[in-house]
Amino acid sequence: MPEYRLRLPAPHQAQEKVRSEAKRFNVVCCGRRWGKTTEGIDQLIPVVLEGYPAGWFAPTNKQLEPAWRELVNVLKTVTLRKREDLHSLDLITGGSVEMWSMDKTDVARGRKYKRVVVDEAAHIANLRDAWQLVIRATLTDYEGDAWMFSTPRGMNYFKTLWDRGQDPLRPTWASWQMPTATNPYIQAGEIEEARKDMHELAFSQEYLAQFVNFEGAVFRRVQDAATATWLDEPRDGAEYIFGIDWGRSLDYTVVMVVDARTRSQVHMQRWSSVDYAVQRQRIQAMYKTWRPVLVIAESNSMGQPIIEQLYRDGVPVQPFLTTNASKTLAIEGLGLAFERGDIAITPQAQLLAELQSFAATRLPSGLMRYEAPAGQHDDCVMALAIAWSAIDAYGPRDQFVTYEDREFISPY
Repeated sequence: MPEYRLRLPAPHQAQEKVRSEAKRFNVVCCGRRWGKTTEGIDQLIPVVLEGYPAGWFAPTNKQLEPAWRELVNVLKTVTLRKREDLHSLDLITGGSVEMWSMDKTDVARGRKYKRVVVDEAAHIANLRDAWQLVIRATLTDYEGDAWMFSTPRGMNYFKTLWDRGQDPLRPTWASWQMPTATNPYIQAGEIEEARKDMHELAFSQEYLAQFVNFEGAVFRRVQDAATATWLDEPRDGAEYIFGIDWGRSLDYTVVMVVDARTRSQVHMQRWSSVDYAVQRQRIQAMYKTWRPVLVIAESNSMGQPIIEQLYRDGVPVQPFLTTNASKTLAIEGLGLAFERGDIAITPQAQLLAELQSFAATRLPSGLMRYEAPAGQHDDCVMALAIAWSAIDAYGPRDQFVTYEDREFISPY
């Protein structure tokens, strides 16, 4: 088999990091001038030199052109045929590259690729449909992989995909947050000058590669609160509360463990696609381990029969009926706790992601609606809010009331 050699720039340390930690689906959230286009091209080259087809997706033709010109230059010595009008290259290796503008979602329907690169993914107008209806299916024949690069843009679907890479329940996904400063070729002084000229939120997004909720953010100072220590087992003398939010269809069941004395979230468990009998067994096991002074669980829909059965199994659960009014009180109470610094949480990626994405919109009636952005989850938020509502209801930590201190009458 012939050997082909191309001259490519050496990757910087941050690029080396993402390469060494890559999985099948990779999401790189990076600041301006990080080198995402160069890294994307470097990801395509091994595949096409091995004789496979590869695809490149960008939001518009204008954003596609710089990558096209660079790719043409890099691959010119091994190019057999170039179609400028179609942005496609056929190589002497048998491999090929097709580059697509996502002005229309279904442009690449019917194609098959060994690897795809999605450039400036956060800026694709309908990334969710593009990924779910078109791009993901192009990887089926070759069991191919994907790389998505972008500067963030609020809390859109790119954030959803990035969250998957932080979720231990999605082992085929990986994600990284790479500020501009991780590119050693960008001078620190230039970044600092940009900071002086920009709004704090804009700088956080464009240079620090942070997901920023410009409108409707509910929880502030979330990172400041992420100081609690994760515990795998209870500590002597502590009093714990469980807050439980039940998963439905594609959602997750979350059991949040909060220390009522220190007002710190110290543990959580999260699962999906588990039948109710197994869920009850897991909660029973957690109850025996942690011996919480209070278990409070969402009682809507499927929650009610599970709560009844748990109570029969010896787990004294109190129901939390989620209405717009009760949800508003719980969420606003939790938001105030973050604002005042009354709560501490563990720096778990999924919990932080949901809290930072959670948003409020005002309804025509004037009431507020609290929910996760479309395509994202709020199960961790609701489990934490339910647990916190119990702590909030019982006043100062030295006045906390346990099961043993008050009369509890089973409703069942």
